[in-house]
Amino acid sequence: MSAPDAFARHVLGLDWGAVPAPAQAAAQAFLLDTLAVGMAGRRAWLADEVLSVARSWGSADESIPAAHVLGGGPRLPAPSAAFVNGFQIHCQEYDCVHEPAVVHPMAVIGAALLAEAEARPGAGADFLAALTGAVDVAAGLGVAALSPIRFFRPATAGLFGATLGVARLSGASLDQTLDALGYALAQAAGTMQAHVEGKPALPLQIAGAARAALVANDLAAAGIPGPHDVFEGPFGYLSLFEGRADLAPGIASLGQTFRIAEVSYKPFPTGRAAQGGSVLMQRLRESGVEARDIRSIRLIAPPLIERLVGRPARGDMQVNYARLCFGYCGALALRTGQVRLDGFPPEALRDPDTLALAARIQVERDGSDNPAAFTPQTLEVRLTNGEARTLSLDALYGSPPDPMHPDHIAAKRAECRAFGLGAPQPDLDAALQAAVAGLPGAASTDTLVRLVGGQSI
Repeated sequence: MSAPDAFARHVLGLDWGAVPAPAQAAAQAFLLDTLAVGMAGRRAWLADEVLSVARSWGSADESIPAAHVLGGGPRLPAPSAAFVNGFQIHCQEYDCVHEPAVVHPMAVIGAALLAEAEARPGAGADFLAALTGAVDVAAGLGVAALSPIRFFRPATAGLFGATLGVARLSGASLDQTLDALGYALAQAAGTMQAHVEGKPALPLQIAGAARAALVANDLAAAGIPGPHDVFEGPFGYLSLFEGRADLAPGIASLGQTFRIAEVSYKPFPTGRAAQGGSVLMQRLRESGVEARDIRSIRLIAPPLIERLVGRPARGDMQVNYARLCFGYCGALALRTGQVRLDGFPPEALRDPDTLALAARIQVERDGSDNPAAFTPQTLEVRLTNGEARTLSLDALYGSPPDPMHPDHIAAKRAECRAFGLGAPQPDLDAALQAAVAGLPGAASTDTLVRLVGGQSI
Protein backbone atom coordinates (compact mmCIF):
# COMPACT_ATOMS: atom_id res chain seq x y z
CA MET A 1 0.00 0.00 0.00
CA SER A 2 1.34 3.44 -0.90
CA ALA A 3 1.95 6.05 1.81
CA PRO A 4 -0.88 8.35 0.60
CA ASP A 5 -3.26 5.40 0.54
CA ALA A 6 -2.20 4.28 4.03
CA PHE A 7 -2.55 7.75 5.51
CA ALA A 8 -5.89 8.33 3.80
CA ARG A 9 -7.38 5.00 4.89
CA HIS A 10 -6.20 5.65 8.45
CA VAL A 11 -7.88 9.04 8.74
CA LEU A 12 -11.04 8.12 6.84
CA GLY A 13 -11.54 4.88 8.75
CA LEU A 14 -10.39 5.75 12.26
CA ASP A 15 -13.04 4.89 14.86
CA TRP A 16 -13.01 7.19 17.91
CA GLY A 17 -13.91 4.26 20.15
CA ALA A 18 -10.73 2.45 19.06
CA VAL A 19 -8.48 5.34 20.13
CA PRO A 20 -6.83 4.54 23.49
CA ALA A 21 -8.06 6.55 26.46
CA PRO A 22 -4.81 8.54 26.93
CA ALA A 23 -4.91 9.65 23.30
CA GLN A 24 -8.61 10.52 23.57
CA ALA A 25 -7.89 12.66 26.61
CA ALA A 26 -4.99 14.36 24.84
CA ALA A 27 -7.09 15.15 21.77
CA GLN A 28 -9.77 16.82 23.87
CA ALA A 29 -7.23 18.64 26.06
CA PHE A 30 -5.26 20.05 23.12
CA LEU A 31 -8.48 21.06 21.39
CA LEU A 32 -9.30 23.20 24.44
CA ASP A 33 -5.76 24.59 24.45
CA THR A 34 -5.98 25.44 20.75
CA LEU A 35 -9.30 27.22 21.17
CA ALA A 36 -7.81 29.32 23.96
CA VAL A 37 -4.70 30.40 22.08
CA GLY A 38 -6.80 31.07 18.99
CA MET A 39 -9.06 33.37 21.00
CA ALA A 40 -5.99 35.17 22.36
CA GLY A 41 -4.90 35.70 18.79
CA ARG A 42 -7.94 37.87 18.07
CA ARG A 43 -6.14 40.78 19.78
CA ALA A 44 -2.62 39.93 18.65
CA TRP A 45 -0.39 42.24 16.66
CA LEU A 46 -1.58 42.38 13.01
CA ALA A 47 -4.72 40.31 13.66
CA ASP A 48 -6.97 43.14 12.48
CA GLU A 49 -4.91 43.57 9.32
CA VAL A 50 -5.07 39.85 8.54
CA LEU A 51 -8.83 39.86 9.11
CA SER A 52 -9.20 42.87 6.82
CA VAL A 53 -7.37 41.04 4.04
CA ALA A 54 -9.55 37.94 4.47
CA ARG A 55 -12.69 40.08 4.39
CA SER A 56 -11.59 41.58 1.08
CA TRP A 57 -11.82 38.13 -0.49
CA GLY A 58 -15.59 38.08 -0.03
CA SER A 59 -18.27 37.88 2.63
CA ALA A 60 -20.38 34.98 3.86
CA ASP A 61 -23.97 34.47 2.82
CA GLU A 62 -26.48 31.67 3.04
CA SER A 63 -25.38 30.15 -0.26
CA ILE A 64 -21.84 29.18 0.74
CA PRO A 65 -20.31 27.22 3.64
CA ALA A 66 -19.10 29.66 6.29
CA ALA A 67 -17.50 29.74 9.74
CA HIS A 68 -16.66 32.21 12.51
CA VAL A 69 -13.34 33.75 13.40
CA LEU A 70 -12.20 32.65 16.87
CA GLY A 71 -12.73 35.10 19.69
CA GLY A 72 -15.98 36.66 18.56
CA GLY A 73 -14.86 37.60 15.09
CA PRO A 74 -17.14 37.76 12.04
CA ARG A 75 -18.50 34.91 9.95
CA LEU A 76 -16.52 34.38 6.75
CA PRO A 77 -16.46 31.87 3.91
CA ALA A 78 -15.00 28.71 5.43
CA PRO A 79 -11.58 28.91 3.67
CA SER A 80 -11.19 32.52 4.78
CA ALA A 81 -12.17 31.68 8.36
CA ALA A 82 -9.61 28.86 8.36
CA PHE A 83 -6.98 31.34 7.12
CA VAL A 84 -7.67 33.89 9.87
CA ASN A 85 -7.95 31.26 12.59
CA GLY A 86 -4.71 29.60 11.49
CA PHE A 87 -2.97 32.95 11.93
CA GLN A 88 -4.60 33.56 15.30
CA ILE A 89 -3.70 30.12 16.65
CA HIS A 90 0.00 30.40 15.81
CA CYS A 91 0.77 34.13 15.76
CA GLN A 92 1.77 34.31 19.44
CA GLU A 93 3.74 31.04 19.51
CA TYR A 94 1.49 29.65 22.26
CA ASP A 95 0.08 26.64 20.43
CA CYS A 96 1.08 23.07 21.29
CA VAL A 97 3.98 21.28 19.61
CA HIS A 98 5.10 17.75 18.77
CA GLU A 99 8.78 18.03 19.62
CA PRO A 100 10.25 15.00 17.78
CA ALA A 101 8.41 16.07 14.61
CA VAL A 102 9.17 19.81 15.02
CA VAL A 103 5.51 20.35 14.11
CA HIS A 104 2.77 22.46 15.69
CA PRO A 105 0.09 19.90 14.83
CA MET A 106 -3.02 21.73 16.00
CA ALA A 107 -2.44 25.05 14.23
CA VAL A 108 -3.26 24.12 10.63
CA ILE A 109 -5.37 21.12 11.61
CA GLY A 110 -7.38 22.94 14.28
CA ALA A 111 -8.09 25.94 12.06
CA ALA A 112 -9.11 23.86 9.05
CA LEU A 113 -11.23 21.30 10.90
CA LEU A 114 -13.05 23.90 13.00
CA ALA A 115 -14.00 25.80 9.84
CA GLU A 116 -15.19 22.62 8.14
CA ALA A 117 -17.09 21.50 11.25
CA GLU A 118 -19.00 24.78 11.42
CA ALA A 119 -19.63 24.93 7.70
CA ARG A 120 -20.87 21.33 7.56
CA PRO A 121 -21.71 20.16 11.10
CA GLY A 122 -21.35 16.46 11.84
CA ALA A 123 -21.08 14.08 14.79
CA GLY A 124 -18.70 15.04 17.59
CA ALA A 125 -16.95 11.66 17.63
CA ASP A 126 -16.30 11.99 13.91
CA PHE A 127 -14.70 15.39 14.48
CA LEU A 128 -12.42 14.04 17.21
CA ALA A 129 -11.45 11.02 15.11
CA ALA A 130 -10.65 13.27 12.14
CA LEU A 131 -8.53 15.51 14.35
CA THR A 132 -6.66 12.60 15.94
CA GLY A 133 -5.96 10.94 12.60
CA ALA A 134 -4.85 14.22 11.06
CA VAL A 135 -2.31 14.72 13.85
CA ASP A 136 -0.98 11.21 13.19
CA VAL A 137 -0.27 12.28 9.61
CA ALA A 138 1.26 15.70 10.31
CA ALA A 139 3.47 14.46 13.15
CA GLY A 140 4.21 11.24 11.28
CA LEU A 141 5.62 13.21 8.36
CA GLY A 142 7.70 15.23 10.80
CA VAL A 143 9.24 12.27 12.63
CA ALA A 144 9.99 10.65 9.26
CA ALA A 145 12.37 13.51 8.42
CA LEU A 146 16.03 12.69 9.03
CA SER A 147 17.57 16.00 7.99
CA PRO A 148 17.41 19.48 9.54
CA ILE A 149 14.26 21.49 8.96
CA ARG A 150 14.45 23.77 5.87
CA PHE A 151 10.83 24.41 5.05
CA PHE A 152 8.36 25.44 7.74
CA ARG A 153 7.21 21.97 8.70
CA PRO A 154 4.27 23.07 10.91
CA ALA A 155 2.69 24.49 7.74
CA THR A 156 3.80 21.93 5.19
CA ALA A 157 3.24 18.72 7.17
CA GLY A 158 0.22 20.28 8.87
CA LEU A 159 -1.38 20.86 5.48
CA PHE A 160 -1.43 17.15 4.62
CA GLY A 161 -2.89 16.18 7.97
CA ALA A 162 -5.52 18.90 7.74
CA THR A 163 -6.44 17.93 4.17
CA LEU A 164 -7.15 14.37 5.27
CA GLY A 165 -9.09 15.55 8.32
CA VAL A 166 -11.29 17.81 6.20
CA ALA A 167 -11.81 14.95 3.74
CA ARG A 168 -13.06 12.81 6.62
CA LEU A 169 -15.48 15.48 7.79
CA SER A 170 -16.78 16.20 4.30
CA GLY A 171 -17.52 12.54 3.59
CA ALA A 172 -15.04 12.28 0.72
CA SER A 173 -14.41 8.93 -0.94
CA LEU A 174 -10.93 7.40 -0.94
CA ASP A 175 -10.32 8.47 -4.54
CA GLN A 176 -11.46 12.02 -3.81
CA THR A 177 -9.22 12.09 -0.76
CA LEU A 178 -6.18 11.03 -2.78
CA ASP A 179 -6.98 13.77 -5.31
CA ALA A 180 -7.22 16.27 -2.43
CA LEU A 181 -3.78 15.21 -1.22
CA GLY A 182 -2.49 15.99 -4.70
CA TYR A 183 -3.82 19.52 -4.45
CA ALA A 184 -2.37 19.85 -0.97
CA LEU A 185 1.02 19.09 -2.53
CA ALA A 186 0.32 21.63 -5.26
CA GLN A 187 -0.24 24.33 -2.61
CA ALA A 188 2.40 23.27 -0.06
CA ALA A 189 4.57 26.23 0.90
CA GLY A 190 6.36 27.92 3.75
CA THR A 191 10.09 28.23 4.29
CA MET A 192 12.23 28.95 7.34
CA GLN A 193 13.30 32.32 5.94
CA ALA A 194 10.46 33.99 7.84
CA HIS A 195 11.80 32.35 10.98
CA VAL A 196 15.33 33.56 10.31
CA GLU A 197 14.08 37.13 9.93
CA GLY A 198 11.47 36.90 12.70
CA LYS A 199 8.67 38.09 10.43
CA PRO A 200 4.89 37.58 10.75
CA ALA A 201 5.00 35.58 7.53
CA LEU A 202 5.57 32.59 9.81
CA PRO A 203 1.98 32.38 11.18
CA LEU A 204 0.69 33.46 7.78
CA GLN A 205 2.24 30.30 6.36
CA ILE A 206 0.10 28.40 8.87
CA ALA A 207 -2.90 30.45 7.73
CA GLY A 208 -2.26 29.68 4.08
CA ALA A 209 -1.97 25.96 4.80
CA ALA A 210 -5.27 25.92 6.71
CA ARG A 211 -7.03 27.61 3.82
CA ALA A 212 -5.31 25.31 1.32
CA ALA A 213 -6.65 22.21 3.09
CA LEU A 214 -10.21 23.30 2.37
CA VAL A 215 -9.39 24.42 -1.17
CA ALA A 216 -7.74 21.06 -1.92
CA ASN A 217 -10.88 19.23 -0.85
CA ASP A 218 -13.12 21.58 -2.83
CA LEU A 219 -11.09 20.90 -5.98
CA ALA A 220 -11.25 17.15 -5.42
CA ALA A 221 -14.99 17.29 -4.72
CA ALA A 222 -15.44 19.06 -8.05
CA GLY A 223 -13.97 15.99 -9.74
CA ILE A 224 -10.62 17.51 -10.72
CA PRO A 225 -7.99 14.74 -10.70
CA GLY A 226 -4.86 15.38 -8.67
CA PRO A 227 -1.43 13.70 -8.51
CA HIS A 228 -1.35 10.74 -6.15
CA ASP A 229 2.31 9.94 -5.40
CA VAL A 230 2.50 13.01 -3.21
CA PHE A 231 5.01 11.92 -0.56
CA GLU A 232 7.64 9.67 -2.14
CA GLY A 233 7.30 10.53 -5.83
CA PRO A 234 10.34 12.04 -7.60
CA PHE A 235 8.88 15.50 -7.03
CA GLY A 236 6.78 14.63 -4.00
CA TYR A 237 6.77 16.24 -0.59
CA LEU A 238 9.58 14.28 1.05
CA SER A 239 11.81 14.45 -2.03
CA LEU A 240 11.53 18.22 -2.35
CA PHE A 241 10.94 19.44 1.19
CA GLU A 242 12.80 17.12 3.55
CA GLY A 243 15.94 15.82 1.84
CA ARG A 244 16.30 12.58 3.83
CA ALA A 245 13.30 10.75 5.29
CA ASP A 246 11.99 7.31 6.14
CA LEU A 247 8.21 6.93 6.21
CA ALA A 248 8.12 3.17 6.74
CA PRO A 249 8.18 3.14 10.57
CA GLY A 250 5.48 5.80 10.73
CA ILE A 251 3.23 3.97 8.31
CA ALA A 252 3.69 0.76 10.28
CA SER A 253 2.69 2.53 13.50
CA LEU A 254 -0.66 3.83 12.22
CA GLY A 255 -3.43 2.65 14.47
CA GLN A 256 -0.89 1.62 17.12
CA THR A 257 0.86 4.87 18.01
CA PHE A 258 -1.34 7.93 18.36
CA ARG A 259 0.80 11.03 17.97
CA ILE A 260 -1.59 13.35 19.82
CA ALA A 261 -0.49 11.64 23.06
CA GLU A 262 3.10 12.73 22.29
CA VAL A 263 2.24 16.44 21.96
CA SER A 264 3.53 19.06 24.42
CA TYR A 265 1.85 22.10 25.93
CA LYS A 266 3.65 25.42 25.67
CA PRO A 267 3.80 27.14 29.07
CA PHE A 268 5.04 30.38 27.49
CA PRO A 269 4.08 32.32 24.33
CA THR A 270 7.49 31.86 22.72
CA GLY A 271 9.21 29.49 20.35
CA ARG A 272 9.42 26.06 21.97
CA ALA A 273 13.19 26.20 21.62
CA ALA A 274 13.29 29.17 24.05
CA GLN A 275 11.19 27.50 26.73
CA GLY A 276 13.69 25.17 28.38
CA GLY A 277 16.09 28.02 28.95
CA SER A 278 13.27 30.23 30.21
CA VAL A 279 12.39 27.60 32.83
CA LEU A 280 16.03 27.49 33.88
CA MET A 281 16.06 31.29 34.17
CA GLN A 282 12.97 31.10 36.40
CA ARG A 283 14.80 28.61 38.61
CA LEU A 284 17.81 30.91 38.72
CA ARG A 285 15.58 33.76 39.85
CA GLU A 286 13.97 31.55 42.50
CA SER A 287 17.45 30.85 43.89
CA GLY A 288 17.82 34.57 44.62
CA VAL A 289 19.84 35.69 41.59
CA GLU A 290 18.88 39.04 40.05
CA ALA A 291 19.76 40.66 36.74
CA ARG A 292 22.36 42.88 38.37
CA ASP A 293 24.20 39.77 39.61
CA ILE A 294 24.79 38.39 36.09
CA ARG A 295 28.15 38.65 34.37
CA SER A 296 27.35 36.13 31.62
CA ILE A 297 25.01 33.25 30.80
CA ARG A 298 25.54 30.41 28.33
CA LEU A 299 22.66 28.13 27.33
CA ILE A 300 24.26 24.94 26.01
CA ALA A 301 21.77 22.89 24.02
CA PRO A 302 21.23 20.80 20.87
CA PRO A 303 21.84 22.51 17.51
CA LEU A 304 18.13 23.09 16.88
CA ILE A 305 17.93 25.38 19.91
CA GLU A 306 20.80 27.61 18.77
CA ARG A 307 19.44 27.62 15.25
CA LEU A 308 15.90 28.60 16.24
CA VAL A 309 16.39 31.01 19.15
CA GLY A 310 20.09 31.85 19.32
CA ARG A 311 19.62 35.22 17.60
CA PRO A 312 20.78 38.38 19.38
CA ALA A 313 18.27 40.73 20.99
CA ARG A 314 18.03 44.05 19.15
CA GLY A 315 16.59 47.41 20.01
CA ASP A 316 14.57 47.48 16.79
CA MET A 317 13.16 43.96 16.96
CA GLN A 318 9.50 43.25 16.31
CA VAL A 319 7.40 40.95 18.44
CA ASN A 320 7.78 37.90 16.17
CA TYR A 321 11.57 38.23 16.35
CA ALA A 322 11.51 38.65 20.14
CA ARG A 323 9.40 35.53 20.71
CA LEU A 324 12.10 33.57 18.90
CA CYS A 325 15.01 35.17 20.77
CA PHE A 326 16.17 33.37 23.92
CA GLY A 327 18.18 36.39 24.98
CA TYR A 328 15.01 38.46 25.27
CA CYS A 329 12.76 35.69 26.64
CA GLY A 330 15.38 34.54 29.12
CA ALA A 331 15.99 38.09 30.32
CA LEU A 332 12.25 38.57 30.76
CA ALA A 333 12.01 35.34 32.78
CA LEU A 334 14.84 36.36 35.08
CA ARG A 335 13.72 39.96 35.54
CA THR A 336 9.97 39.33 35.99
CA GLY A 337 9.65 35.63 36.73
CA GLN A 338 7.25 35.17 33.81
CA VAL A 339 7.00 35.14 30.03
CA ARG A 340 3.41 36.07 29.26
CA LEU A 341 1.26 37.38 26.45
CA ASP A 342 1.54 40.91 27.81
CA GLY A 343 5.36 40.73 27.83
CA PHE A 344 5.86 41.85 24.23
CA PRO A 345 4.53 45.41 23.77
CA PRO A 346 6.86 47.82 21.89
CA GLU A 347 8.01 49.56 25.06
CA ALA A 348 9.02 46.22 26.64
CA LEU A 349 10.97 45.18 23.53
CA ARG A 350 13.05 48.36 23.84
CA ASP A 351 13.53 48.34 27.60
CA PRO A 352 17.24 49.14 28.15
CA ASP A 353 17.58 46.97 31.26
CA THR A 354 16.10 43.92 29.53
CA LEU A 355 18.28 44.47 26.46
CA ALA A 356 21.38 44.93 28.61
CA LEU A 357 20.75 41.59 30.31
CA ALA A 358 19.92 39.91 27.00
CA ALA A 359 23.30 41.03 25.63
CA ARG A 360 24.97 38.91 28.35
CA ILE A 361 23.09 35.76 27.30
CA GLN A 362 24.38 33.39 24.60
CA VAL A 363 23.16 30.10 23.12
CA GLU A 364 25.76 27.51 22.14
CA ARG A 365 25.48 24.13 20.43
CA ASP A 366 26.30 21.06 22.49
CA GLY A 367 27.75 19.03 19.62
CA SER A 368 24.74 16.75 19.20
CA ASP A 369 24.01 15.48 15.68
CA ASN A 370 20.26 15.06 16.26
CA PRO A 371 18.53 17.65 14.04
CA ALA A 372 15.24 17.51 16.00
CA ALA A 373 16.42 17.34 19.64
CA PHE A 374 15.23 19.98 22.13
CA THR A 375 17.06 18.57 25.15
CA PRO A 376 19.20 18.26 27.20
CA GLN A 377 19.84 21.89 28.06
CA THR A 378 22.32 23.38 30.53
CA LEU A 379 22.53 26.94 31.80
CA GLU A 380 26.05 28.00 32.77
CA VAL A 381 25.95 31.20 34.83
CA ARG A 382 28.80 33.50 35.85
CA LEU A 383 27.95 36.00 38.57
CA THR A 384 29.59 39.35 39.13
CA ASN A 385 31.04 38.09 42.42
CA GLY A 386 32.93 35.37 40.54
CA GLU A 387 30.60 32.54 41.52
CA ALA A 388 29.59 29.97 38.87
CA ARG A 389 26.26 28.16 38.81
CA THR A 390 24.93 25.40 36.58
CA LEU A 391 21.31 24.39 36.03
CA SER A 392 20.12 21.62 33.70
CA LEU A 393 17.03 19.87 32.41
CA ASP A 394 16.41 16.74 30.37
CA ALA A 395 12.78 17.37 29.39
CA LEU A 396 10.85 20.52 28.56
CA TYR A 397 8.05 21.54 30.90
CA GLY A 398 4.71 20.70 29.30
CA SER A 399 6.04 17.63 27.46
CA PRO A 400 4.84 14.09 28.27
CA PRO A 401 7.95 13.39 30.42
CA ASP A 402 7.36 16.62 32.40
CA PRO A 403 3.61 17.27 32.20
CA MET A 404 2.16 20.72 32.72
CA HIS A 405 0.30 21.03 36.02
CA PRO A 406 -3.51 21.20 35.61
CA ASP A 407 -3.60 24.51 37.50
CA HIS A 408 -1.08 25.96 35.05
CA ILE A 409 -3.12 24.68 32.08
CA ALA A 410 -6.24 26.35 33.45
CA ALA A 411 -4.31 29.56 34.16
CA LYS A 412 -3.02 29.58 30.59
CA ARG A 413 -6.55 29.34 29.20
CA ALA A 414 -7.67 32.17 31.50
CA GLU A 415 -4.71 34.31 30.40
CA CYS A 416 -5.58 33.68 26.75
CA ARG A 417 -9.24 34.60 27.18
CA ALA A 418 -8.38 37.72 29.17
CA PHE A 419 -5.92 38.82 26.51
CA GLY A 420 -8.16 38.08 23.51
CA LEU A 421 -11.63 38.75 24.94
CA GLY A 422 -10.84 41.36 27.60
CA ALA A 423 -11.74 39.15 30.59
CA PRO A 424 -11.01 35.58 31.78
CA GLN A 425 -14.70 34.60 31.35
CA PRO A 426 -14.76 31.47 33.56
CA ASP A 427 -18.33 30.72 32.47
CA LEU A 428 -17.17 30.47 28.86
CA ASP A 429 -14.31 28.21 29.91
CA ALA A 430 -16.69 25.92 31.78
CA ALA A 431 -19.04 25.82 28.79
CA LEU A 432 -16.19 25.00 26.40
CA GLN A 433 -14.92 22.25 28.68
CA ALA A 434 -18.40 20.76 28.82
CA ALA A 435 -18.82 21.01 25.04
CA VAL A 436 -15.48 19.32 24.35
CA ALA A 437 -16.12 16.63 26.98
CA GLY A 438 -19.52 15.98 25.39
CA LEU A 439 -18.25 15.69 21.81
CA PRO A 440 -17.94 11.87 21.80
CA GLY A 441 -21.67 11.51 22.32
CA ALA A 442 -22.81 14.65 20.49
CA ALA A 443 -24.86 14.27 17.33
CA SER A 444 -23.43 17.56 16.08
CA THR A 445 -20.55 19.95 16.64
CA ASP A 446 -23.02 22.87 16.73
CA THR A 447 -22.63 23.62 20.45
CA LEU A 448 -18.84 23.77 20.23
CA VAL A 449 -18.67 25.97 17.14
CA ARG A 450 -21.36 28.29 18.54
CA LEU A 451 -19.23 28.86 21.62
CA VAL A 452 -15.93 29.38 19.79
CA GLY A 453 -17.70 31.74 17.42
CA GLY A 454 -18.55 34.03 20.31
CA GLN A 455 -22.26 33.31 20.32
CA SER A 456 -24.20 33.24 23.60
CA ILE A 457 -23.60 30.40 26.03
